[in-house]
Amino acid sequence: MNLKPIQLFDTESSTFTYILATQAGGEAVLIDPVDEHWERDLEHLRRLDLKLAYVLETHAHADHVTSAGKLRELTGAKAAVPSGCGIPPADVQLNDGDVIRFGGEEILVLHTPGHTAGSMSYVWRNNVFTGDTLLINACGRTDFQSGSADALFDSVTKKLFSLPDDMLMWPGHDYKGQVVSTIGWEKQHNARLATRSREEFVQLMAELDLPKPKRIDVAVPANQNLGLPHSV
Repeated sequence: MNLKPIQLFDTESSTFTYILATQAGGEAVLIDPVDEHWERDLEHLRRLDLKLAYVLETHAHADHVTSAGKLRELTGAKAAVPSGCGIPPADVQLNDGDVIRFGGEEILVLHTPGHTAGSMSYVWRNNVFTGDTLLINACGRTDFQSGSADALFDSVTKKLFSLPDDMLMWPGHDYKGQVVSTIGWEKQHNARLATRSREEFVQLMAELDLPKPKRIDVAVPANQNLGLPHSV
């Protein structure tokens, strides 16, 4: 058996969670779990007899709370997070170029700041998991959490768009019923990035005028503690 990425969805925050594994009965990695769905995620792992080795975060999310801490407690998996996101309880602080190894597999860590200063993308086989850095025909906002449109432009055009055109691109969110794209398609067609200069992109992002995420005041501090209650 050669498992493809398992894509799961949270309807409230439009967040994708991913399970990576190569075969039933082996080790697995979970990317960006959501607190309300920890039982669902564990059931998928049990069904395939998978042992959770790592829980990865792409950044400190502002729209949902992670279940990374709870999953670590229940499974013994290691929590691995971007080193620039201020998540001190994690077992592993990741930096650009790091390699995560599980079950004979390797995940390459790419630092792709812009949505947040510490945002990471993860490359596994012919797949890249881009979090909020690159979305299908869009990108993450850059107006809070040390965001930078200038940095995001570099992250996408110099790092993500340098990956093979046929690499599958799995976003952290989607709001239009889309599930997967390719690097080549995004290079040619992404509405925010494909045909814009740096200056045009920075201006576009500055003019978005998006509302503040509803859960940001709760979600960010909770995620900086892996979703666990802060000790008194």
